Amino acid sequence: MLKKRIIPTLLLRKGRMVKGVNFDNYRDTGDPVFASRVYNSQYVDELVFLDIDATNESRDTNAEIIEKVSKECFMPLTIGGGINSIQTIRKLLNSGADKVVINSAAYTQSDLIREGAKMFGSQCIVLGIDVKKEEGEYVLYKNSGRIKCNVSLIDHIQKMETLGAGEIFLNDISNDGKMNGYDHELIKLVNRSVNVPVVACGGAGNFKHLEDAYTETEVGALAMASIYHFGDNNPIRARAYLMNHQIDIKKV
Repeated sequence: MLKKRIIPTLLLRKGRMVKGVNFDNYRDTGDPVFASRVYNSQYVDELVFLDIDATNESRDTNAEIIEKVSKECFMPLTIGGGINSIQTIRKLLNSGADKVVINSAAYTQSDLIREGAKMFGSQCIVLGIDVKKEEGEYVLYKNSGRIKCNVSLIDHIQKMETLGAGEIFLNDISNDGKMNGYDHELIKLVNRSVNVPVVACGGAGNFKHLEDAYTETEVGALAMASIYHFGDNNPIRARAYLMNHQIDIKKV
């Protein structure tokens, strides 16, 4: 069985880190390169960078930041935002990324998942999904939560898995920035619908939330941002807490 992972997530906007609530009302939270150095010193399992304006501004992801980070940090790097071509994937991997998150383009260019997996390996291709709970149903969105998608959550993730996506980054818009805990039912629904690892993001406010998500679901990894930006917490403390509560966390 794979060890559980904890993954800090950095949202990028105009070269800076930001954090919001429900994909809105973003606040500046610092320099991403400096933050990456700190996380590197704390031996995190992985870092995820999401350039939240790239798709809406019709531009490529900010590869310059990945280049800077990869020269100083040695944890796996995953980056998403504005990825809509094989050329962009290649550029990001050559810049130091280990994996790429494809979200909006997967709805209109599903062959990008297939071609990316065939060319670079499924382990490099992460399907990003942004989900909001509306009237008891889970609804998909793209373009950083701005455009509703008329497609079933289950149909979409199963199709992308078939095409070659090797992992799913599940971003919960409804819980984003609320720090009230993860949506366990959403995590369970996605987990039982696919056979690839799922990374759940959205809702972590304390270490108990991490413990609960790991004990009540079979999620493989938890991603988080606010818990580190707005509290006296860090990955070392999170790892120690989880190990003390018998969570089979990845050791470093």
